[in-house]
Amino acid sequence: MANAFTDRSGKRRLTDLGLQWVAGLLEHAVSASVFTTPTINGYKRYRPDSFAPDRVVWAEENRGAMVRVIGEPGSPVCHVENRVGDPAANPYLYLASQIASGIDGVQRKLDPGPPAEEPYLAQQKTPLPASLMDAVAALKSDPFFTDAFGAPFVDYITRLKEFEIARFLQHVTDWEHREYFEVY
Repeated sequence: MANAFTDRSGKRRLTDLGLQWVAGLLEHAVSASVFTTPTINGYKRYRPDSFAPDRVVWAEENRGAMVRVIGEPGSPVCHVENRVGDPAANPYLYLASQIASGIDGVQRKLDPGPPAEEPYLAQQKTPLPASLMDAVAALKSDPFFTDAFGAPFVDYITRLKEFEIARFLQHVTDWEHREYFEVY
């Protein structure tokens, strides 16, 4: 069985199918964030100039990109690495969201555009959500996952995350103590 994403001609790294898959990942990256980064503190790693991505961007052989294509043009082991996933993510929900996104890119024949030369400098690209609150809002406002996974499931997961956020917001952190205790 051959890698369907590898362009065997040696002219480029990915086939049209592989590029469409990447485009689907990019298209749904923001609304998939609840599945890829399910915790409050997971979003603190999305910072500029870190090894965690902070923008919806793809690149070839660059660890700064959300989606990284690894391998030389024509290589049978050339592959796509999605670097957005948090270690705390439920692997089933994470993979399901990525498969649904990739399939959508293939079915709609999406184009990811050119790869970023400098992902850390791609300030014009869409940022990943800055918080779980932003990710939940993105999931609720995008009908894609409601159609892909069903409204009852998306409603359940967003309510669950909203309860988690509410519990977090009721908690006074050590930072708040240090920042405000003696000032006010």
